[in-house]
Amino acid sequence: MDSGDSPPHDPAEPAELPPMQCDACEGALQSPERDMLSFLLVDQLTAPIIGCDDHRQQFASICGYTTDATADLLDHRPAGGVRCPSCGLAAHTPHQPLVPVAGGAVAILVCPEHQSELINRFRTGLDTHHQLTTQLDTAGPHDVL
Repeated sequence: MDSGDSPPHDPAEPAELPPMQCDACEGALQSPERDMLSFLLVDQLTAPIIGCDDHRQQFASICGYTTDATADLLDHRPAGGVRCPSCGLAAHTPHQPLVPVAGGAVAILVCPEHQSELINRFRTGLDTHHQLTTQLDTAGPHDVL
């Protein structure tokens, strides 16, 4: 189906969220107060993210596989704020992409360029995590790592 066949979207209507198993994530994503907002610090990027505590932590942990440093999650605005001016404005954009995280989801409130970077980091981190856990699960009792 091409974009000409899609029904028109009324921006005044709230976006329909994909089904998720985590009520806390769903509540955080629908909350206008953004009380479940945290800041992911990974390399030189500061990214506001929304979701429940568990799924924000999982997202940060998975992104941490893609950096030599750590991926830190802050529950307060970091000193210096968000460095990218476009990312600073993204928090006011009504529709942000959701990244599924183990039955829940997080919204990444950054510009399209940094969204792409973080989503790629997350996917690479998932692949790395899968490879590490698969190798550990298949290692026999006499295998040396």
